[in-house]
Amino acid sequence: MKTFTTDKSADEVIELLKHGVDNENMRVVSHINGQANAAKMGKTVPADQILEIFRPDYAIRVWEACKPAGHDIPLRIHVYEDEGSTKVACRMPSETFSVYSSDALMEIGKELDEVFENILSVVEK
Repeated sequence: MKTFTTDKSADEVIELLKHGVDNENMRVVSHINGQANAAKMGKTVPADQILEIFRPDYAIRVWEACKPAGHDIPLRIHVYEDEGSTKVACRMPSETFSVYSSDALMEIGKELDEVFENILSVVEK
């Protein structure tokens, strides 16, 4: 799992990541905002947000390579506060797909590793 700390707020990180996703011609499938959902219940919690990211043509390739791997898409980036710092965590695609015995799937994972590195790099700049 690739994890790093940034001095940016979680909301800033999410916005940067969304731009990175667009720059890589990927799609935000879902944005899960844990603290906003907790606030609807009258609770205050540290930042905890997840971006689910993928694209239909990659999904088709994953299904063709290894149908059970469909369980692991879309891929996720987790942004959260921990002890006063904002952290970003991402299980890289090749790591996610490594549990399946499929050379074709691992090739897709390696290809997507580069895409996700580029997405994550917008926060690290």
